[in-house]
Amino acid sequence: MPRSYRCIIVDDDEIDRLTTLSFARQFPFLNISVFGSATEALPAIRQELPDVAFLDVDMPGMTGLELRREFLQIPACVFITAYPDYAVESFDLAALDFMVKPIKAERFRKTIDRIQEFLEVKHKATLLDHTLGADTIFIKDGHKQVKLNLHEIIYLEALKDYTSIVTTSGKHCVLSSIGNLLKEPGFHSFLRIHRSYAVQKNFVASISANEVTVGNIQLPIGRNYKEALADLKQ
Repeated sequence: MPRSYRCIIVDDDEIDRLTTLSFARQFPFLNISVFGSATEALPAIRQELPDVAFLDVDMPGMTGLELRREFLQIPACVFITAYPDYAVESFDLAALDFMVKPIKAERFRKTIDRIQEFLEVKHKATLLDHTLGADTIFIKDGHKQVKLNLHEIIYLEALKDYTSIVTTSGKHCVLSSIGNLLKEPGFHSFLRIHRSYAVQKNFVASISANEVTVGNIQLPIGRNYKEALADLKQ
């Protein structure tokens, strides 16, 4: 099931605007809002930044290029214009793609594929940025980027769509399921012991029939995970 993304279409030409809208509606993971000018779109963008923006370049008042310049933080920006000469300037503004009118369905689909791939990669990178080698990671905890040493992480606790990362110095919350987090290369030394818990093997102090002790903390062992602990008991 594709992730849902907020999308805006801004074009002062009604026919071109409706054409872009008709193509975009074929992709249900786009939640689309349509505007007839950059000025009209401003309040909506300021209230909630979109993930995707299809912007006409040559518009009266504020142009699409000027709108993009003000909101460079919009992840995926695609310029749509009848004037190919704008291509160089658009890519200077970190445009993901540039389409020349009239737009063709197949060309639009290729742009959507590029957008979806880019946003999925960006989403994963936001959840967990690997930096400074294998021993250190940066995670996004709320609005902050927090540096963690992998060897200081004691265990992970699943909290619905979030995972609590418990370290020797505190707790951090990352927007990722525990299953996805454990697939990341930096977490190869962790062992899943329960649907809601995974422990770093080096911190395991003891194992009983129903609990694993990490440091001075007792965590439950899930029935389906007991076999995975056999190697640690040896």
